[in-house]
Amino acid sequence: MPLPVQTSVAALKAIAEPTRLRLLALLASGDLNVKDLTGILGQSQPRISRHLKLLAEAGLVERAPEGSWVYFRLAEGGDGGALARLVLEAVDRADPVLLRDRRRVEALREERERTAQAYFHAHAGEWDRIRALHVAEAEVEAAMAEVLGPGPFELLVDLGTGTGRMLELFRERYRRGLGIDLSPAMLAYARAKLERGGVRHAHVRQGDIYDLPLADGSASALLMHQVLHFLSDPQRAVREAARVLAPGGRLLIVDFAPHEFEFLRDQFAHERLGFAGEQVAHWLADAGLELIETRDLVPTDGGKAKLTVSMWVARRPLDATTAAAGARTATLERVG
Repeated sequence: MPLPVQTSVAALKAIAEPTRLRLLALLASGDLNVKDLTGILGQSQPRISRHLKLLAEAGLVERAPEGSWVYFRLAEGGDGGALARLVLEAVDRADPVLLRDRRRVEALREERERTAQAYFHAHAGEWDRIRALHVAEAEVEAAMAEVLGPGPFELLVDLGTGTGRMLELFRERYRRGLGIDLSPAMLAYARAKLERGGVRHAHVRQGDIYDLPLADGSASALLMHQVLHFLSDPQRAVREAARVLAPGGRLLIVDFAPHEFEFLRDQFAHERLGFAGEQVAHWLADAGLELIETRDLVPTDGGKAKLTVSMWVARRPLDATTAAAGARTATLERVG
């Protein structure tokens, strides 16, 4: 797509400096914060911040606040992002300076992954105890893959992404993936996991599930996997998810059916002990979504009291304009 001359000149001026070009090359490989970049490039924090400010103003990189940190990444959309990728394609990746930068960022990510793994292992026993109460995780994921639909989704958003497992599981079904979570520790683990798995078309960022950092109608698919039971106001979260869902887009909610395991509230911070199907259906309708499928995965292990995993798939109805356009297209296809 041709870029406006004024945009091109401003962006090229911003790129035309050695450190800023190195920054773009680093950010093309994943999210990094100012502290990371300072260590990799061996330059002062004020200097790196100034370069990043210029790159952001030119639309070449994006900022994503996360607690007291701000992560940067190559701009995903817009003219600046397109131009940045075009320039980087022309740069020799075997340049000794860029090779050294990549070695340093790889070492940094290995250290980040070790830290994240330590956090995960410290809490793995808690998650294993909960998983043991319901059907096998593989069965849950297989059912999710079936009801979500084949895609491809332009933007898939995983709300309460945790370890980033859903972004990894559905990596073949979206063009862009975004995981949102409030916990910096979980985001660090998810980021390291996605980097290790080579999932380059997805990233994670900190965000409030009640006030998502997304425009209305921007997501073509949303996942809420084992999230609602942690929330004090799950209906509000469903309403906010519906806001960012595009016409024709899908919302998949996975959570527990009503149960009486009080220890999950006391020991694992579960606000709600499961959800009745009628209740979730009401929330979806109230948010303007159409419930299209429900599914219950009931344990069958000799009658032991365990958790039932429930799934609800909803769709944002097409608006009148989109529906009319689709009908016209279908008619022309039949005539043709």
